Amino acid sequence: MSTASATVVVALINHHATSGAEKLKPRALSSHHNPFAKKALHISRFYAPSNRTFHKHLTGVKFRRSFSPVMEWQDCTVKKELDVPISVAYKCYSDREAIPEWMPFISSVKILEDKPDLSRWALKYKAFGRDIEFSWLARNMQPIPNQKIHWRSLEGLPNRGAVRFFPKSAGSCLVELTVSYEVPPLLTPVASALQPFLESLLVRGLERFAQFAKTYSTESTA
Repeated sequence: MSTASATVVVALINHHATSGAEKLKPRALSSHHNPFAKKALHISRFYAPSNRTFHKHLTGVKFRRSFSPVMEWQDCTVKKELDVPISVAYKCYSDREAIPEWMPFISSVKILEDKPDLSRWALKYKAFGRDIEFSWLARNMQPIPNQKIHWRSLEGLPNRGAVRFFPKSAGSCLVELTVSYEVPPLLTPVASALQPFLESLLVRGLERFAQFAKTYSTESTA
């Protein structure tokens, strides 16, 4: 064999050896080329949080997983001017156990004897073609005398709210009531009508409260 021929043979051997080594090098895993990476990607997407019901195919098996939607909260705010001093309105509204006397849908309020900042509330009202009943335990937060009373529920029907008092004159004030609540599953089908309906009840409640405050006894406001 001539020197030139030997050189060609050696070059060919080196070329095949290099190609084989390249084929043996580990390749980075990619979801485009690796079926296991694709399967892992499908799994991560399948268990990703979602508010929708969806379907996935994984290893030939059809999976279906439902996630409950976040419950809807609604807010209502109503105002009413009262012809009583702000101190009388504040003291009158602070009498929680008297609230059923003027708020249409509240049937009872009971303050816990050992924990006066806690109270049990019951709601009863006929609306939307059914008898509606709910209850909850509420905590009155630290009030600001003659300015603000606010609360939040601890158990039962989720709700929170605040009553604010604004002076108008020596013998009158403005009361602003804000109530926020989670729409109960029972009333989800009528959720769009619930807010204006409750707002009308709160307006009626403050109108009755205005009359109630006028007749509030001197002993209870002392």
